Amino acid sequence: MTQAPSQSRLQNVFAQARARGDVAIIPYLTVGFPQRESTVALARAVVQGGAAAIELGIPFSDPLADGVTIQRASQVALANGVTVRFCLETAAQLRQNSVDVPLIFMGYYNPLLQYGLERFIAACVEVGVDGLIVPDLPPQESDELLALCQAAGRDLIQMVAPTSTDQLIAEAAARARGFIYCVSVTGVTGARTQLPEDLPAFITRVRQVTTLPLVLGFGIARPEHVQAAAALVDGVVVGSALLDRIASAPPSAQAEVARAFLEELRS
Repeated sequence: MTQAPSQSRLQNVFAQARARGDVAIIPYLTVGFPQRESTVALARAVVQGGAAAIELGIPFSDPLADGVTIQRASQVALANGVTVRFCLETAAQLRQNSVDVPLIFMGYYNPLLQYGLERFIAACVEVGVDGLIVPDLPPQESDELLALCQAAGRDLIQMVAPTSTDQLIAEAAARARGFIYCVSVTGVTGARTQLPEDLPAFITRVRQVTTLPLVLGFGIARPEHVQAAAALVDGVVVGSALLDRIASAPPSAQAEVARAFLEELRS
């Protein structure tokens, strides 16, 4: 079994949640959606609703791991002029606006490569981003980015799925920092009505090779999903269901809708 390295700020969040008998809820927000300047108010709202950390999506024109909701959010954000630099500036604004929970960037590899990996990680340190998820970067090809993250004290979070072989799960666990992101389904992101029946068996396979916290994502949309996941994992990511709620509200009510949805999930 892979032993966790020294505990990071993200891991402390899960340790605190476990001490409370709770599961950490991590909302996902696409930076610059629905409006270019929306993210600061939405982030403050989800923290008020109980968010343990926030995943900030860097919009990309070809988001292979994402379903319709996040694809649409990315298109809107790109049309709003959101760039990698703007995402970093937004993270800096969050810290200036007293958002002190861990921040995690979720971004595809090509925009980060174009920005410059070393330059990007240095900027993450400067603006206070704690970790990074790159869904199209296989663990066995992540050595360069992992080394930069480790040198900077940032967590490079690895993803595994039910279709991952035991060897791939072990390789991901060996390189993972902060937590391991367990994809609940075979497919793309998107709100779903129920969690897969074989989820416990998949989580057991991951638990066998790591002591890191496990976080479940893809399809989490209802309080009963959170309650069911709490018996299996340390945290959940809520993305498409949250963005759907935000998109359906008038701009003046979006932050309140986001806060209320987080509280609903925790009920």
